[in-house]
Order: sequence, then C-alpha cells, then structure tokens
Amino acid sequence: MPATLPTSLLLNGREYAYAAIREYPAQLDAPVNGYEAKVLDFIRQWLNGTQEFTLTTSGSTGPPSPIVLRRRQLEASARRTADFFDLGPGDRALVCLNCEYIGGMMMLVRGLERNMHLTIVEPHADPFAYVAADAEFDFSAFVPLQLKAVLADGHAARLDNMKAFLIGGAPADASLTQELQPLKAAAWLTYGMTETCSHVALRRLNGPQAAPTFRVLPGIAAGQDERGCLTLRGDVTDDQLIVTNDVAQLLDAHTFEWLGRADFVINSGGVKVPAEKVELVLDVALAEIGQSRRCFVAGQPDERLGQAVTAFIEGPALSAEQETLLKALLAERLGRYEQPRQFAYVPEFQMTATGKLNRAATLRTL
Repeated sequence: MPATLPTSLLLNGREYAYAAIREYPAQLDAPVNGYEAKVLDFIRQWLNGTQEFTLTTSGSTGPPSPIVLRRRQLEASARRTADFFDLGPGDRALVCLNCEYIGGMMMLVRGLERNMHLTIVEPHADPFAYVAADAEFDFSAFVPLQLKAVLADGHAARLDNMKAFLIGGAPADASLTQELQPLKAAAWLTYGMTETCSHVALRRLNGPQAAPTFRVLPGIAAGQDERGCLTLRGDVTDDQLIVTNDVAQLLDAHTFEWLGRADFVINSGGVKVPAEKVELVLDVALAEIGQSRRCFVAGQPDERLGQAVTAFIEGPALSAEQETLLKALLAERLGRYEQPRQFAYVPEFQMTATGKLNRAATLRTL
C-alpha cells in the first residue's frame, strides 16, 4: 500500500489536485471533455459539502427517472462497503463505471471518504487498455460486459492483484462465472439499485465462499411484501421502506435467493412462469452446446395460452441440429409451461447507458 495519502486523482490519464478541484472550474485551466467535466463537478460538490444529489435511474425496467439522494445515505453506503472490504487510506481504486449513475458515483464516494487513490477512466469495454500497463489496483467495480472483455484481452492477472472486485448492473451469466473460478481475487456479484445507493447485498461468485444466495450487508433490514417481493430499509434508504419488484426467497434475516423480477412473470395458460428462472437455465444450456450468447425470455401474444414463453437469442439462428439439442436440454430442466415455445434471433440486443439489457427497447426493434 502506498505510504502517502492522496492529494490528487487521475482522470483519463491526467492528474488533478483536490485543492484545485474544490474551486473547479476556476482553478483548472486544462481543457476537459463533457464526461470529465461532470466527474470533476461531482467531486467539487462532494469536497465542498453538498447535501443532496440528483441522479437518474438506469432505465432497465422502465423509463429513466430522477431521484434525489442525501449525502448521509451515500456516506452510509460507502462506509458499509469500505468496512466489508477493509478499504482505507492509500488503497488504489479503479473507477471505470459511468459516474453519472449510482455504481460509478459510489466508487468516487468510497474513494473520497476513505482517502483512496482514484484512477478514473471513461467507461470502455476493457478499461485496462486505458491505464498505465504497470498500474496496480486494490479494488474496482465492473459490469459483466467489461469483465468479459478484460478476461478476453488477457488481463486476469491484473484482476488477481486486487483485494476484491464488484460485478453489477446485470446478472453474471454461466460462462462469465466459469471464467472467474481460477481467480484468487474475490469476485462479488452485487444486489442493489439507485434507491439503495448501490448494493445492499453481495454474493460471492468464486473461491471457497462461492454461494448461490445473497447476503445482506449489516444494518440493512430485508423483508417481503404480499407478492413475495423483497423490501429493504436502512440508513442508505434514508430509513424509508423500499419495496422492490424483485421476487426473492428469504432463507433467514440476512440471506435471500433472488428469483427474478415480478414484472417479468409470464402468464402462460394460467401458469405463472418467472422469465429470469428460465433465462438461467437457457444460458447454461446454450453454453453446453457451445453457443454462449446473450439471451432473455419474454411472453409473446398467443391465442390459446394468452402468452407464449419465447426465447430471444442474440446473433444468427442456430442450426436445426443445435436447436433440437437445446430444446432437449431445456425439456430435461424446465416444466412443461416453462419451456420456450418459440425461439427468436436478434442481431444485437439493445442496452441501457449502464450496460444493462433493455428488454423493452430490444422487443421494439423486432
């Protein structure tokens, strides 16, 4: 760990002193692009004690909407994560998520609150391509798309130098989870949202502590509503009850299994089919036939069933032989009404600004 506390940060390869950022833009004569300006302005506000911040939700399940978060909520979230991962003065954080959204913003807040060295790069598929080849980091957060690119580009060793790293914004599919197994560094899948100031629960994906369930962080109260959807309350929610649309099975007061979005349930012939449960099985089956691709499941209008379970697969159509094999695997692992009745192939899925699958936008392209 570096011996000296940071007095500056790196943003897109350029060093900025915190003392100058406090007075931004008056004390910075270097030209900045639009993204850099927004990052510096947020840091200026934080350093100068701003108490409220307006963010935009990701838009993965509905139109993006503004939300106001208080400083105490962001501080509480940063403190909880930093305590969990033992992050402190001098630790080096790579900030490569979009800082206009909660995941990237909280990486900034954690670094500022714990006096960590911050290296910030604009979001890219492989952020390591935009930092010095000898730069080392203790902590970072990625979306699955970035992690896949990092591993494909041969940067696994740079991940392994970290204490831990977070994965958020979208589920980690079977192929990515398998690729993470050889790593010594702890890979943690996050559960959270803008309303909870990023993650409130974590699930280890590799190593001896790997688990199929999420563990709620200390100080967060988890419950369920009458639909079986997760509810959350804590300092990160400003002590307000947040009712999610995520169906979960509570195993105890601190542990839950995420089952999928309530608004992604398909009513097929009167049987309620959780789309995301089917997606998990479909993802594994595609990998087993050598066709690791992005996929999702949705209900399409059907005269007899009301909605027919339909699998949407990114890329060119499978061969007849591959599709037959895929159907056989799904038939072994899914109930009669859960099995996709149709397969649709989409050249490219639509994504949100935070790297999440935008189902609605993708369906509108068909």
